[in-house]
Amino acid sequence: MAATPGLAQSPRDGLTPDLAQPRALPRPPEPPSDLPNSNLPHSKPPKASADRERGLDFLLGALQAAPDEASAKHVEARIWALWSQTSSDTAALLMARSKVAIANGQPELALKLLDAVVKLKPDYIEGWNRRATLYYVQNDYDRALRDIEQVLTREPRHFGALAGLGMIMQELGDDKRALSAYRKALAVNPHLDRVPELVKKLTEKVEGRDI
Repeated sequence: MAATPGLAQSPRDGLTPDLAQPRALPRPPEPPSDLPNSNLPHSKPPKASADRERGLDFLLGALQAAPDEASAKHVEARIWALWSQTSSDTAALLMARSKVAIANGQPELALKLLDAVVKLKPDYIEGWNRRATLYYVQNDYDRALRDIEQVLTREPRHFGALAGLGMIMQELGDDKRALSAYRKALAVNPHLDRVPELVKKLTEKVEGRDI
């Protein structure tokens, strides 16, 4: 889920406080706020799409093998950059405007812009991902979950969406599904902030009952 800087202590860090009240759970990871999306190369199928997939495979492997947190964050930023690129200048502009709308405390405008993104480019996962995050901070879990499903259908390794799924499940009281989602997120990105702590606590809570 939008996800951008990594998980923070408040789910609203980086968003306007007018969107909703703070929660105890961290915010789902999102792409770094300074990603130069407009400067990213446009993808041109089919060769560019295949190259992009190979590049993503390489980066995800490098993420798991990263020797330290600094290296991991560098690789993670490159993965977000790859996910954030789009072949549509219009979609890129709408995404940029939605970010400004969120920062200015205009969530309804941001939603309209993101609605236009997913309608224009339904295979662009970051449109769904950012809208899922916005729904999440507005406590609209049903719509957030539907958008997360769209993300994971297109990219099952999207650790931001997986972590977001875990947070929503945890807030809904479904600790078993939350734990499953967190574990899947960590299997892809072992360096997610705070998620290992959540996995440890939920493992004791869910699986420690029989001990």
